[in-house]
Amino acid sequence: MFSKFTSILQHAVEALAPSLPLQEDFVYHWKAITHYYIETSDDKAPVTDTNIPSHLEQMLDILTQEEAERESGETGPCMEYLLHHKILETLYTLGKADCPPGMKQQVLTFYTKLLAHIRQPLLPHINVHRPVQKLIRLCGEVLAAPTENEEIQFLCIVCAKLKQDPYLVNFFLEMKTPAAQQEGPQAAAAAAAASSPARNNNNSSNYNLVTSLLNLTKSPDGRIVVKACEGLMLLVSLPEPAAAKCLTENTELCELLTDRLVSFYNALPQSMDPLDIETVESVNWGLDVYNLKEDAAVFTGKRALISFLSWLDYCDQLIKEAHKSAAAVMAKAVRERFFVSVMEPQLMQTSEVGILTSTALLNRIIRQVTSKALLREMVFFLLGEETEAETSATMAQNPLRHRLIEHCDHLSDEISIMTLRLFEQLIQKPDQHILHSLALRSLEERNYLENKPQEEREPLENGQPHDAVDLEEDPLFGDDLSPDSRLSGSEWLSSSPQPSPDHLKSDGKTEVHKIVNSFLCLVPDEAKSSYHVEGTGYDTYLRDAHRQFRDYCGVCQRWDWRNAPKPLEKCNLDSPFFEGHFLKVLFDRMGRILDQPYDVNLQVTAVLSKLSLLPHPHLHEYLLDPYISLAPGCRSLFSVIVRVVGDLMLRIHRIPDFTPKLLLVRKRLLGMEPEGINIDHVTLLEGVIVLEEFCKELAAIAFVKYHAAASSSP
Repeated sequence: MFSKFTSILQHAVEALAPSLPLQEDFVYHWKAITHYYIETSDDKAPVTDTNIPSHLEQMLDILTQEEAERESGETGPCMEYLLHHKILETLYTLGKADCPPGMKQQVLTFYTKLLAHIRQPLLPHINVHRPVQKLIRLCGEVLAAPTENEEIQFLCIVCAKLKQDPYLVNFFLEMKTPAAQQEGPQAAAAAAAASSPARNNNNSSNYNLVTSLLNLTKSPDGRIVVKACEGLMLLVSLPEPAAAKCLTENTELCELLTDRLVSFYNALPQSMDPLDIETVESVNWGLDVYNLKEDAAVFTGKRALISFLSWLDYCDQLIKEAHKSAAAVMAKAVRERFFVSVMEPQLMQTSEVGILTSTALLNRIIRQVTSKALLREMVFFLLGEETEAETSATMAQNPLRHRLIEHCDHLSDEISIMTLRLFEQLIQKPDQHILHSLALRSLEERNYLENKPQEEREPLENGQPHDAVDLEEDPLFGDDLSPDSRLSGSEWLSSSPQPSPDHLKSDGKTEVHKIVNSFLCLVPDEAKSSYHVEGTGYDTYLRDAHRQFRDYCGVCQRWDWRNAPKPLEKCNLDSPFFEGHFLKVLFDRMGRILDQPYDVNLQVTAVLSKLSLLPHPHLHEYLLDPYISLAPGCRSLFSVIVRVVGDLMLRIHRIPDFTPKLLLVRKRLLGMEPEGINIDHVTLLEGVIVLEEFCKELAAIAFVKYHAAASSSP
């Protein structure tokens, strides 16, 4: 009580006394603090019962005022006094001893405010960065310490200063780097750092700022954890190569990221509804606010899922912000310690429930990852790093890739659908290796084409070889194709955003309306039902295809596809063609479209349409050109659909009232008719509807891509 009275009295006297020159005032307050230690015998009383906090506050005010009154960058006498008399060293010693109790808190606050309020660069001074480095080591020593809040504020202001002047980080890397190898300001920084007596004598490097922040990420206080994570985010982004190297080689940052990711993943329930995993709100790390009761009421495991996704988001953002070399090391650590060690056994298991849950989680992870380095490592984990063409003998050489593709054709429809969705998500990610691995490497030599000189090939009739499946001549299709089922070039043009030439291109490419009509006429009239229902025309497909193709072009424009299409004379057309495991499974499933559940068919066609949209000439030729002459034993997307239609024509005649049933099923699928009596052959009827819509979608994609090519050609 008496000391508080003394403090009030002292302030009153100071207010009435004539103002001293700033330096005298500054020295007076510092001497008052040192005299306390000389004169006091009671070192048990808390610092808040002394005048020390007030004197420290006055010293900060004086330093701030002095800087404001001087030219920018000029050091005043008070600051000179602080530096020359090693005041920060002394304060560090007092803070470390925490004498009187609470002094550590006061010292941390003084350092924080000094660095925050003084504009001139202080950290290059040895009498600043050396005590700052020492004080950093005191932070995070004890979990849930009473000084945690001040510790994190201090560490974060140091990080912010390094972000402003990245070369200063060299003062905080306790490593023996010969100054001769440095250049410019880094040389001075490294030399000054080397002169610090606080350096370790061994050859290992210390990055204590990172270590202290890592310790504070383990705090039970969520706010401290978020601030520590923010500090790490600033440090990883520094452009200094030495700091990036030290970060990944001499700290436990990679271990923290991966251990916590594994721990959050292992806390998830063994079985979760894929829909819950897919639809849980997107989570940004640091905004992980939650209500346990509400979450548990929504679905079991929601809290654990949000914690996992939130930490995944942090890892992803950290790698995205990081120096390139550090990002590569961190991403590799996530691959090895999380994907390979934890996720791979989950994906390779035989329990259907386990496969479904882990595939749904993987799908969500793929959706969320945006950093280039982490995406690349995840892709290598899933698909392998092989780039040479697949053969039927080598397609199983990567067990995980092989298993995932096989899961697209699993006995469980749920697993098939979820895995197909995973691949649909994957082929939309901006990494060239995905498409190369899944499709392009098999099409590189264009050896799906018949290997005959042009003059030896059969003359084309209606744009096709005489022995090709000619739908207009085929008795199954009838010889009176409805005029409504065709769409002339001019109608397509009027549906398009901009006009496009409708003539045969000089390089011999088939006229676009012939290709469009080839797809539109594939399904015979008696198997069509869309023209009986409003709002199921082509316009929607055109708009969607236009938007999606534009998006894909944005993703692919940075990729090196300059050598495509590969000229036929340079292609090895004699090598045996293998469509690749992925396309093989998709074509096999497409071939069974009349006998598969509706939801499976929707997902198979969704993946194929995404592949068809890609602006690579070989993929376009193989999936969207009905008029290519295929090599013996080869199939294309068009030839697969032709076979399905042939099968359909044989089956239509065995189903009484086929067309009315087909229309009823379509209306039920659209919600225009209530579910009533059971309809026989419903799987086939639903398959026919998906087939018709898919052909319209392919026609729209072909048109949009032709239009884009015509618009961009000179």
